[in-house]
Amino acid sequence: MAKLTSPRVSVSFTELGISAITRGDKGTVALVVRDGAVQAPFAITQASQVPAVLGKDTQDYIKRTFLGYVTPPKKVIVYVMAPDQAAPAAEGEAPAAGGITEALDYMAAQVFDYICGPADCTAAEAAEIASWVKSQRLNNAAKYKAVLPNHRADNYAIVNFTGDAMTDGTTIWATAEYCSRIAGLLAGTPMKISATYAPLPELSDCARLTKEESDKAVGDGELALRWDGRKVKLDRAVTSLVTTSQGMLDSFKKIKIVEIMDLMRTDITATAEDEYVGKYANSYDNKMLLAAAIRGYLMGLEQSSLIQPGYTVDLDMEAQEQYLAARGVDTAAMSEKELREADTGSHVFLLVRCKILDAIEDVIIKVEI
Repeated sequence: MAKLTSPRVSVSFTELGISAITRGDKGTVALVVRDGAVQAPFAITQASQVPAVLGKDTQDYIKRTFLGYVTPPKKVIVYVMAPDQAAPAAEGEAPAAGGITEALDYMAAQVFDYICGPADCTAAEAAEIASWVKSQRLNNAAKYKAVLPNHRADNYAIVNFTGDAMTDGTTIWATAEYCSRIAGLLAGTPMKISATYAPLPELSDCARLTKEESDKAVGDGELALRWDGRKVKLDRAVTSLVTTSQGMLDSFKKIKIVEIMDLMRTDITATAEDEYVGKYANSYDNKMLLAAAIRGYLMGLEQSSLIQPGYTVDLDMEAQEQYLAARGVDTAAMSEKELREADTGSHVFLLVRCKILDAIEDVIIKVEI
């Protein structure tokens, strides 16, 4: 006999099925910094609130987060590591006490969208952050994503930022030093639009890539910068995902699409846990009420230009039939109505089909004279 476990909302997220209930929100960045000043973790909502006790470079790293894009991020959560609290130099070594592992343990209890390592983030630290983000998403249904310097994670929740030699004409910043800026930009990008070609007006130049180099960077899952002859801007806003698979196709390469996926996934989980789990009898009518609630949510997303019209919400009859068959029910002898209204214990199987709207990114203009 199978062991009972805590009630759990399991949201299957593929390109053909997205479940959600109420509108979520985004806009919080988590930063792990390294500084000599002893400072407890803190959260701020504007650049002027950065503690003056921190070193100037650390202050600047945090303040760059608030430059944002259309809007600045709503909040920045900061964890300060001591200068000697670095990640292990070699894979398999025990992490330094109080280092990146302790910082991530703290962040696991926070709610945010993007996380970055220190301005001098090491390859080992980037790898540990990436591994942690993947684990949190897989095991705890977290919506965390990371912006990491030169880290080929091949994962849709990791942004591999590879811009280099960013300058305002006076200071030149390395890749890791600008990850907070990129995280703040992504957090401040409304979901209706993409961060593709988002300008960085504070910069006068960056490492200039040829067209071929830019195309290769995008294809390799790199979020790069480009100089268009007038300004510095982001190249195509892509995640680090390169290797696609069944249920995880090219749309998972787009930061905008992943943002909306996370919005919907976290919304349905939170609402189902708060409003449905344990509060309703698992009758056919109540299953349909839940389906109707999801349709209402999707209508709001459609009106906000986040998904296309034509979405559907209904019982997942294939999953429901498999559940019944696994428990010895002769489903072949049941009518469609009997299958739909069958007792499924504490389980509700729903199938949502919708298409997330992308942003205009590829414009092909033919001029005939």
